[in-house]
Amino acid sequence: MATQGVKSDKRSKATAAPPIGIVLVVEDDAILALNIEETLLGAGATRVIQCNSSDDALAALRTHQPDAMILDVHLSDRDDGWALAELVSSVGPNPPRIVFSTGAPQDIPANIAELGPVLEKPYAPEDLLAAIQTRPGATGLFSRLKSVLR
Repeated sequence: MATQGVKSDKRSKATAAPPIGIVLVVEDDAILALNIEETLLGAGATRVIQCNSSDDALAALRTHQPDAMILDVHLSDRDDGWALAELVSSVGPNPPRIVFSTGAPQDIPANIAELGPVLEKPYAPEDLLAAIQTRPGATGLFSRLKSVLR
C-alpha cells in the first residue's frame, strides 16, 4: 500500500496548481477586497497587495512585481480598469496572470478578455482560486487557436 501512496503523491505533485505568489488585488469594494485577500492567503499566496483605484494600482506596479492580478474592471476612479491589464500584459517577458472581476463581463472588450479568466460578481472563492491557478495563456487566443487546429 505504501507504494501506491507514493505513486499518487508523485501524480498530485505533477498536476499541482502553480504557486500563487504575490497578488495585486485592484478592487474598490473594501469588503470584497478583504474576502479576496483572505481567500488568497488561505490558499498559499505569498503576499496580497490591495489597491482601491487605478492610480493606487499603477503606484503599486512601480514598486512590486506581482505574479497575478485580480482586477475589478469598473473602479470608482475609472470605468476601464481593463486598461491596467493591457498595460501589464505588454510590459516585460513574464507579465502577471490576470483575472478579471466584474459585474458586467459584457463590457470588457473581447481582445482584452483574452488576457485572462473573467469572473462575474458575485463568485465563489473556489472559482477565484481556480481562475488564478490557471496556467498563464491557457485561456488566451493562442490556446483557443491550438484547440481549433487539433
